[in-house]
Amino acid sequence: MKRMGVAVFVLPIFLLFAFFFLYPLIVLVVASFQRGGELTAGNYAQIITNPQYLHSLWNSLWLSLSVTLVALVLSAVLAFFLARHSFPGKTLYFTLLTFPISFPGVVVGFMIIILFGSTGILPMLSELLTGEKKLVFAYTIAGIFLAYLYFEIPRIVMTLYGAIKDFDQTLEEAARTIGATPWQAIRYVVLPTLYPIFLSAGALAFSTSMSAFGTAFTLANDFDILPILMYNEFTLNFNIEVASAIAVVIGLVCVGINLGYRVLVEKEGRS
Repeated sequence: MKRMGVAVFVLPIFLLFAFFFLYPLIVLVVASFQRGGELTAGNYAQIITNPQYLHSLWNSLWLSLSVTLVALVLSAVLAFFLARHSFPGKTLYFTLLTFPISFPGVVVGFMIIILFGSTGILPMLSELLTGEKKLVFAYTIAGIFLAYLYFEIPRIVMTLYGAIKDFDQTLEEAARTIGATPWQAIRYVVLPTLYPIFLSAGALAFSTSMSAFGTAFTLANDFDILPILMYNEFTLNFNIEVASAIAVVIGLVCVGINLGYRVLVEKEGRS
């Protein structure tokens, strides 16, 4: 009777999971191996041989990696400061810090346009002050990079803050008593202990940047990345098979990054 009750509870959850996750995933993978009604790996061969696709893949990889590294450094500094200091308005600051997490990507993109577009606030202000319109980079790689940083930093800060807040500071004090400088205590005591958290935050940031669409759709006019290429194949070229293959490639990269993170953490735990 107890097992029957568990089954009644679990079955609807499994059906929802199967319908909204497994079924679309299977359809996507099957479509990626189709071309003209035939089973083929030609769509993937096209991705790794066509210069445009390779260029988009490379752009997506280095953009995601560079955003992740810069966001990790900036977020670590901010998270350490917030975890170790109290100041008036800290609660309000935390509330404001979480806003970018809830903003859709398109909204973030339009914010960059409002600030750094050809008629944006900062270019118009620079023209007023200097007579020359500067800081016009909304539709360049710099604009995309800044937009990605905007929504990545709060995610990483929220991930790191709790771990840094709960870190046993007596370990740092012990290191200081034997002659370590504050930087040495952080480098040799704090960072190795928080290493798994940094890897987790980095993997999440990379995956988010790799698959982000709304922001890139708004800003990437002259910069090819995989999510935009996938959208164009699906909507402009009506090439569902190639679009599906691109989606699978994006998914495989993200899964690979997260599996790599888990392997590194487990390896570190055994050593």
